[in-house]
Amino acid sequence: MPTSFTEKYESRKVTTDKDGAAESAEFIYALRGVADENSARILAAGSTASLYGELVRKNISLEPVHVDTANLGACIWEVTVQYGVKDEPETGDPPSFSFDTTGGTQHITQSLQTMQKRAPAGQTPPDFKGAIGVSGQAGSMTVEGVDITVPVYAFSETHYLSPDVVTGAYKGTLFNLTGKTNNAAFKGLAAGECLFLGASGSMRAGGDWEITFKFAGSPNRSNITVGDITIPSKKGWEYLWVKYSEQEDSAANTIVQRPVAAYVEKVYEEGSFAGLGIGT
Repeated sequence: MPTSFTEKYESRKVTTDKDGAAESAEFIYALRGVADENSARILAAGSTASLYGELVRKNISLEPVHVDTANLGACIWEVTVQYGVKDEPETGDPPSFSFDTTGGTQHITQSLQTMQKRAPAGQTPPDFKGAIGVSGQAGSMTVEGVDITVPVYAFSETHYLSPDVVTGAYKGTLFNLTGKTNNAAFKGLAAGECLFLGASGSMRAGGDWEITFKFAGSPNRSNITVGDITIPSKKGWEYLWVKYSEQEDSAANTIVQRPVAAYVEKVYEEGSFAGLGIGT
């Protein structure tokens, strides 16, 4: 049975000061499908926000209602998440964010569109179907391609997590998710567009952990044209490559190198970024 995380009816108890500003809030959830407490805590952290309005998440407590390691579907935990006013000056600091859209370099062998073809008067320029930098003679032709700038959205988030969250199991989750793509929408990016590059952390004097999470985004694409081939869809971090073959161009009366097949390869595994515990 897959895990489920459901807010309970008696949840959202909020206390306010005399001016009506929130001082604390308590959320109560039912978590099903997990037998291990560390896994339950990581899932709870990943499924709840670190901020609730101006309040910061203070504590996550778990109460086992029913645990049966032989029947995960019967396992139930009551999860209580408490929010409070930010502590000064250090513990509970709100997260910080940074991003960079400078872009990356990619070597391509196929253009989006051939804008011009020219040949001497009386001759017809060969049609390479968008192949870039074709050189050589029949029997030894190559497609050299070109390096271009492609969109890459690099961003990082720094969060401050309590020691009861940053356990050995949690560090293992960070390790296992490094080099994986998101299997669901995450931070405004569709499934398959975000790559988790890893995290670095250190414990501060106040006892909490300062952890920086690094990501890169690459857009999903659809209806990609490669010569006479159309690729219906490609996720952002899948790899597209093209096979070329020598063919006769009857109009130009010559042998040309053209794309004859295109392949989309999955090179990164997918993972649930909810396990990072920084919201989605």
